[in-house]
Amino acid sequence: MTHSIRRQLALIFIGLMAGTIFLCWIMNNLFLEQYYIRSKTKVIFEAYHTIRQAANSDTYSTRAFHEELNDVCGVYNITVYVMDANSMLKYASVNGGAELEKRLAAYVFGFFDDAVKVIEEGEDYVVQRVRTVEGDFLEMYGRLSSGISFIMHTPVESIRESAKIANRFLAYMGVVVTLAGGVIIWFIARKITKPILELNSISEKMVNLDFEAKYEGSSGNEIGLLGENINKLSASLEHMISELKTANNELQKDIEKKEQIDEMRREFLANVSHELKTPIALIQGYAEGLSEGINDDPESRDFYCEVIMDEASKMNNMVKKLLTLNQLEFGNDVVAMERFDVTALVRNYIQSAEILTRQNEIQVTLKDQEPAYVWGDVYKTEEVFMNYFSNAINHCRAVDSRAGKKITVSLEHREGKVRIGVFNTGSPIPEESIPHLWEKFYKVDKARTREYGGSGVGLSIVKAIMESMNQGFGVENYTNGVLFWFELESQAQECSIQPPQAVEGEESV
Repeated sequence: MTHSIRRQLALIFIGLMAGTIFLCWIMNNLFLEQYYIRSKTKVIFEAYHTIRQAANSDTYSTRAFHEELNDVCGVYNITVYVMDANSMLKYASVNGGAELEKRLAAYVFGFFDDAVKVIEEGEDYVVQRVRTVEGDFLEMYGRLSSGISFIMHTPVESIRESAKIANRFLAYMGVVVTLAGGVIIWFIARKITKPILELNSISEKMVNLDFEAKYEGSSGNEIGLLGENINKLSASLEHMISELKTANNELQKDIEKKEQIDEMRREFLANVSHELKTPIALIQGYAEGLSEGINDDPESRDFYCEVIMDEASKMNNMVKKLLTLNQLEFGNDVVAMERFDVTALVRNYIQSAEILTRQNEIQVTLKDQEPAYVWGDVYKTEEVFMNYFSNAINHCRAVDSRAGKKITVSLEHREGKVRIGVFNTGSPIPEESIPHLWEKFYKVDKARTREYGGSGVGLSIVKAIMESMNQGFGVENYTNGVLFWFELESQAQECSIQPPQAVEGEESV
């Protein structure tokens, strides 16, 4: 890390500590001696006031006076000599006070040749700094109004030496304290920056949309509060991104659905236009022929009228199927679920379509004619079966001349379901066409479909109906034909429905 907070904190604290110690060292060198001199001057003045007070009260000979001055001299290393107006000794400190008698006489009578520097001068005293062959001294002398003369001094050299020793000691200790403080501060900074680095790691994971990592620190300081807020932010971002992804997924589905709907709409318009183009052209052509009187004989006019009515009927049938399919696909047609006998429904429809099967010379077989009760919409179920059966009639072919054309309707019980199958003999559906059978307007054999008037919508209606009832449907190829089937939820009865017997000659592809 280029700019580590730990390193910065350590350097700042070490710099502050070293700077503080260095500043103290400079201050000691510059001002410590002066401070000592001022302190000594203050002590000398205390002794001066003691002498003056004794002079005013004439208590020089008392024990208390001597003890007080002895304490001052012993503690602060001050030498004192006091004499009266008759030059008689009144007090001399034990640390060489008698030796100051001559210096006091010299000052009193003006006989001295030492180098002096007056620091302060009062009415009855003088404070000066004296340089002698013996060394430097801070000195005070004077003559009081009572005739008492005094002198006191203290060596300055000891002060200077003490200052040097103190400064040297401060320098040594400063180095040691700085190094020790640097180490301590380094570990303290490490402890402080550890949760910050942890938060940084969590934030990096959040940048990469990884919200699993959480701050586990328990400190109650600002970093702990930041960690709690980071955890809350992580949870909020995870929730918001989840919602955003969900919304984006739904939006993508909506876009795909819209594109699919647009494609279906374009395909629908193209297919409808294509499907209506031929019957409209036929109607227009035959109507113009009637209008222009191309053939005036009644038989030709009747033929023209039959073609027009037939094509109009096909158009009407296709429009009705499209309307039905539209209602189913958009959920506008309500599914009425009820219990009914699907065997009876199938049997009744086969009977009603008997004239069509007879005209086409088709043999119809209904297997397992026992009642089979199911749940579903009766009318929609009938429409599904009608589409299957109509397709079977239109595509039924004889596999061989002896067997003829056959349609077999079967009802098979399968684990709570009843599967209704419509099998017709003929050619199998091409495998590549099977996935498209349930699409609107899809035709395997367009010429054949046109021949019997198919619109290609019937199986789309089957798909929409079965999906509205949430039931299965499908188609299976056999070597001798095709089986279309759909399933309904069964209502258990005491009677058992046996699986249909395979049609003679049938073999699954």
